[in-house]
Amino acid sequence: MRKLLQGPLSLIYVIQVYIAMAVLGFGFTPWALVSKRGALVACKLYARYAIWTARWMLGLKVEVRGAVPRGEVLVAAKHQSFFDILIIFGALPHAKFIMKRELMWTPFIGLYAKRLGCIPVNRGKRGGAIAKMVKDVAAEFAEPGQLVIYPQGTRVAPGDRKPYKVGPAILYEGTGYPCVPVATNVGLFWPRKGIMRYPGVGVVEFLDPIQPGVERHQFMDQLEQVIEGRSDMLMVEAKAHYGVR
Repeated sequence: MRKLLQGPLSLIYVIQVYIAMAVLGFGFTPWALVSKRGALVACKLYARYAIWTARWMLGLKVEVRGAVPRGEVLVAAKHQSFFDILIIFGALPHAKFIMKRELMWTPFIGLYAKRLGCIPVNRGKRGGAIAKMVKDVAAEFAEPGQLVIYPQGTRVAPGDRKPYKVGPAILYEGTGYPCVPVATNVGLFWPRKGIMRYPGVGVVEFLDPIQPGVERHQFMDQLEQVIEGRSDMLMVEAKAHYGVR
């Protein structure tokens, strides 16, 4: 019976979670416009609501593993679906994301991203985009926070392989901050496409930080190995427990 209901429940969940985004986005706009704290509170509330409703509507639970960084760090995360964004944002005290510039024009998302200190990047102009990203990051790190970047630059379905881009290394060198790799298996339960959502435990795991001073090529090799290796292990674990494909 649960399997028969999973499709309709997934559709209901998707609809209500986007309605909640609009309601919270509109309701908190006055506070967000005058205070960055208003934007942070609204986004934290939305992340917790989406995670909470996924648990009781879909049977999709969340587990955060490892030491969650609290200070100023670079967070390089595996990105499989929208849900891992919510889990990471909910776990970190003050996350700021490197994000596509087009999203800054999205209703509510653009306003709140700007107020949180997220850094928009024009992916079509690589050299100029990287230079501007480094400059913008330096300005935003005047305020405390954890800067989240997705090394592959996009969502990647479980089992797929896409190359790691140089952005994390440039930020790692430019900021001088430790880099915390993050692995996940969330894409098994919340695919990057479609409305189906599946029961299980979506894990986001913060791994041991890479301390400043590692040479660029070595840093990139280490980053990819630890993120991909641990993500693969989390997915094997999930498949064994929940039978997901």
